[in-house]
Amino acid sequence: MVAFLYALAIGVLLVYGLNLLWLAVQYARRERLRPGPPPDPEARPAPQESWPAVTVQLPLYNEAAVAERLLDACAALVYPRRRLEIQVLDDSTDETTDRVARRVAYWRARGLDVVHIHRPHRQGYKAGALQNGLHLARGDLIALFDADFVPPPDFLLRLVPHFDDPAIGMVQARWGHLNAGDSLLTRIQALGLDAHFAVEQYVRHEAGCFMNFNGTAGMWRRTCIEDAGGWESDTLAEDLDLSYRAQLRGWRFRFLPDVEVPAELPADVQALRAQQFRWTKGAAETALKLLGRLWRSAQPRRVKIEGTLHLTAHLAFPCMLLAVLLHAPLLVGKHLGYGPGEGYFALLGLGLLGFAGFALAQLFAQRALYPDWRRRMVLFPLFVAGTIGLSAGNTRAVWQALRGKRSPFVRTPKQGSGPAAGGSATGRRRSGGTAWAETALALYALAGLGAIIACGAWAAVPFQALFVVGFGLIVFYHRWPAGRRRRAATGDAAGPRTATHGEQDARPVVPPPRRPHHSPEPGAAPSRVRPFD
Repeated sequence: MVAFLYALAIGVLLVYGLNLLWLAVQYARRERLRPGPPPDPEARPAPQESWPAVTVQLPLYNEAAVAERLLDACAALVYPRRRLEIQVLDDSTDETTDRVARRVAYWRARGLDVVHIHRPHRQGYKAGALQNGLHLARGDLIALFDADFVPPPDFLLRLVPHFDDPAIGMVQARWGHLNAGDSLLTRIQALGLDAHFAVEQYVRHEAGCFMNFNGTAGMWRRTCIEDAGGWESDTLAEDLDLSYRAQLRGWRFRFLPDVEVPAELPADVQALRAQQFRWTKGAAETALKLLGRLWRSAQPRRVKIEGTLHLTAHLAFPCMLLAVLLHAPLLVGKHLGYGPGEGYFALLGLGLLGFAGFALAQLFAQRALYPDWRRRMVLFPLFVAGTIGLSAGNTRAVWQALRGKRSPFVRTPKQGSGPAAGGSATGRRRSGGTAWAETALALYALAGLGAIIACGAWAAVPFQALFVVGFGLIVFYHRWPAGRRRRAATGDAAGPRTATHGEQDARPVVPPPRRPHHSPEPGAAPSRVRPFD
């Protein structure tokens, strides 16, 4: 039974690895030198008054550390002012609401059409906030940014022209990283995200397969959202869900690898766990919801196969965990004369093909994005180890999705920068059980490494060492968080918080009159916050 389960786990990982190998090969084929001069990266179309109206939506939930930075960045977007609206979709229950209200008043006094929509509840979580904002928006195109993103001023100028074809429903930009160099943890995360955008998203787009909106740093055609059924909150991956529903309706997506929007990476393991749990469980829920619809559609078989591998990719985590649990017992059994013969282990060597796909995807991504890609690829073994280290929490997410267990939408905690750095604990999952499981797995993997060395199975030592390093990294960053390490290094204790630039230069003003259908009830006190409708 041990041999069968281990072979099953390696076989599933091989399938997903071969898919990455196919994506890497397709990337290499498409990245050959092309005739003609290279495009000018500084070329920008001049904004026209005839361009469609754009609504920029900023969903927030207790994002005090970064909300003002995001709003200021969006206020700097270059676009005809009469055609631009900014919606702050604020579900906060803390000081974020007051900070945002002051900053909204500041920018409204300077002629920007920015509205602050505060809901007294979180019904539907992010999807509910976006759907509510869509009902109130005046834009034909809808751009979205999460609180930890900082869009460049030319973002709209570079995306709007790509809606020249009425069949284009969404355009996605590539994520960059504001804090990739802060720690080993953030550098490892950046490596994985780079491969997703530079290789996976790029090839799926170029090959005519389904790709996904990444929840932020993209733009939708409003009619596409409405035609696909709008934002739905029955999964934790409302972005992936809407993406597939829209493409199943015949809408086409575009990916722009040359447009980068930088964002914060989770600064500690607890925040990373919350993010990974939501992404993993949401993808599994979306797969359960839409795979049948995908295979009943008239899409080509290659689109169905790639879409299936895309939606179910997080099944790799339970297989990683199974491999961690069975690798050492299998080899010890072999040493003691039990279990399968040499042919079995020779067949398992095919798993290296899957590992090659994993490695090539990372290699091509780093080479495409950075001139110092060789130095960055030194971190690849730690990225593999860290991915394995997250397998316990992500396996729990998959299991909950398969059982149909619902869970709240937990926002990834943001740290911010400058005087407001440090963020808040809001959105952190209680991860005590997962943390103890990771600690136990680290000790189990270490014991397995000792057993494998004692058996003389030297060829298996590097593989087992990845397990030890992976869970060890996660346990280390959990037990000794980044903030504590910084304070230990500098000797500084957290001092009193100072006002941000948004608080210093904001002016208390009365906003322009609301549109008639948002007027307050007779006798109600005036508010700077546009109420939930």
